[in-house]
Amino acid sequence: MGEEMYSVEQVADRLGLHVRTVRGYIRSGRLRAVRIGKQYRIARTDLDALTGRPRPARPTTVVPAEVSSIVQVDGVDRATADRLGTLVLAAANTGSGGGQPLRVQTVHDEERNRMKIVILGGAAATAELLRLVDAVLDGDDGLLAGEAGDA
Repeated sequence: MGEEMYSVEQVADRLGLHVRTVRGYIRSGRLRAVRIGKQYRIARTDLDALTGRPRPARPTTVVPAEVSSIVQVDGVDRATADRLGTLVLAAANTGSGGGQPLRVQTVHDEERNRMKIVILGGAAATAELLRLVDAVLDGDDGLLAGEAGDA
């Protein structure tokens, strides 16, 4: 409970009103209050709403966090790298869309049979995409072996 609460007497004193007037505002719904036992408590924001003072703006500053990840996959031929790249790019483009979009770049080195996937974006979306890559690389579904695409 971080919000300041006032009694009916405190509100009446602050506004220069009679206690009965404040209770009348509460009963009529003009002033929001919480009843605790036989007493009312009025939140500061509700008092400000009654008096026409603007509510204090909540801090909307979200600390932007961007994650950069590089995934290196060894022993990957060109066709497999193309399939994996297509899967990763499709997953990144159809993500949950909650925050900033992911930026993904794939590179294949044919001499070394090595693929690198570079992912830039929010922490949650990057983690989700990394879980997908991990599942595909560890899976026995034949996606990377070319069995799925040969049918």
